[in-house]
Amino acid sequence: MVNRKTITFFCILILFAFTVNFKSVIYANEIPVKQDIKQQKNPYARATISIKIIPSVNKTFGYDIFLYGKPLVHQPNIPGLPGNEGFTTKARARKVAAFVVKKIRNNEMPPTVTIDDLNKMGVLK
Repeated sequence: MVNRKTITFFCILILFAFTVNFKSVIYANEIPVKQDIKQQKNPYARATISIKIIPSVNKTFGYDIFLYGKPLVHQPNIPGLPGNEGFTTKARARKVAAFVVKKIRNNEMPPTVTIDDLNKMGVLK
């Protein structure tokens, strides 16, 4: 008869074999990461970007931003604030649109505008 120590030895050996095989499967599925990652060029740095001031509700103004003549941003209301009304003057709308264009040129996508940004520009009432 086979003694208890022999059975225990073979059980441990089988468990060890499965563990080694499992680890090799895990390592085989890993994809090596390139250490030499190149920084991508900013696609918007020299892009053709234009601004159009648009009318909005209650005699206010918003803006459209075009990238190579195609619409990129349509903002008829004040970003970050509830409601549908835009800016009270075309100059305020143009100031915020220029700020958004600057963010686009710096490759800050999406080009978000916070209430703090609006306050710093002085475009709120």
